[in-house]
Amino acid sequence: MKSRLIVIAAAIAALVSISAKAQETENVKTGLNFGPLPAVAYDADKGFQLGALLNIYNYGDGSSYPYYKSKWYLGGYYFTKGSQAYDLMYDRFNIFPGVRFAASLKYEIDKAFDFYGFNGYGAFYDHTRIDAGAAGVDFPFHPFYRRAQKMAIVRADFIGEITENLHWTAGYHFKLVNTGTIDYASINQGKPADKVFPASQPTLFDYYQSWGIISAQDAKGGIISALRAGIEYDTRDKEGAPSRGIWADAHINYAPSWLGTTAQHTTYVLNWRQYLPLVGNDVLTFAYRLNYQGTIGNYAPYYAMNYLTVLGSDNDFDGMGGYKTTRGIMRARNVGLDTALWTAELRWRFLRFQFINQNFAIATNIFTDGSVVTRKMNTDYKPVDARGFATKALYDTYVLNGKDAPHITFGAGLRFIMNENFIVAFEYGTPLSHFMKNSAHYNQDGSGAVYINMGYLF
Repeated sequence: MKSRLIVIAAAIAALVSISAKAQETENVKTGLNFGPLPAVAYDADKGFQLGALLNIYNYGDGSSYPYYKSKWYLGGYYFTKGSQAYDLMYDRFNIFPGVRFAASLKYEIDKAFDFYGFNGYGAFYDHTRIDAGAAGVDFPFHPFYRRAQKMAIVRADFIGEITENLHWTAGYHFKLVNTGTIDYASINQGKPADKVFPASQPTLFDYYQSWGIISAQDAKGGIISALRAGIEYDTRDKEGAPSRGIWADAHINYAPSWLGTTAQHTTYVLNWRQYLPLVGNDVLTFAYRLNYQGTIGNYAPYYAMNYLTVLGSDNDFDGMGGYKTTRGIMRARNVGLDTALWTAELRWRFLRFQFINQNFAIATNIFTDGSVVTRKMNTDYKPVDARGFATKALYDTYVLNGKDAPHITFGAGLRFIMNENFIVAFEYGTPLSHFMKNSAHYNQDGSGAVYINMGYLF
């Protein structure tokens, strides 16, 4: 055993040495660099995902590398059961002196958007019936936790210098959201008879309308026309894969009716992220983040609460739950008026090399994520049923009305990094509740998820 430990230690030391030498000889990139990637995945309700994405980086004369001068992102995805997504984004430093500009257009057709109710563990997830359906005892039950959504997004953000590290942020974000019950024909397309989700079975989204939790107006979706403004403090050594520094920001989202918003609301976001180098030259980094997203007042439409809002080069993230928020729990599992989010992550870049005049690195990471609803949405029973299924017994089954508790996950991943900005990520996360068989929270967050995506979370 001792000799094995010595060999392992020697191997780690060699990799650290290789990484350090590669850092010293890293190529400074200039001009245009292209990062194309096919996108293939599978979802039981959406079918197979086929698509592609392309990142185009302009490094100019290389004087700002690893920062780029400007970037284009184009992506298109199609699922065999009809869901689609198209994305176009542009990001440019110094569009005006000291001002960065980021804008995007996005359109999504999601025929199986996750809907688990509100307030985290205050909404019951019937994992037993999900498992029974998967085993063929009953029809597969997962479409019960789905709804349909179409969404168009237009946004434009500006980030300007106050000092070298302190910046103002401002932007305009427009979303046109159309929501409704699942398309049963699409969900059941190609399934054998014993796997069909029957049209006679309402979904949880239907129940929430019948119980008066989601109003008839909100159930249709609406327009979110919002002004965003805030402040940012940024001392990161680089953006794509930082190894040291602090990145903190706060912003407010004001979506008034006079600007065209269907259901007026105001939210705010506080973020703190820090990167601590444990071994220099980007070899080993400890990174953590703390996030709080809150609502001013006691109401916001549910379709606005499924996202963690951001300013800058990214679109809003699906949340809470999923790749950019709490890896390993189900998308939109924690929806509330106020939510808290945290992450701790150890990142090890164990190999670097140059190939075809590009800088490559391979990195691994281990992480733990968590999120919790700190202020609940109103889920009082106010039946408005017109179809005969708004029973109090069903309400008592699916709406628990208790306090939420932390949803904690852990996992690991692998990343392939090109020129510090084009990063392909493979990760697996699993919820702690999956292993708590004697807890009321057992399997209430699902059993884990695999992610193939782009970039680091933060």
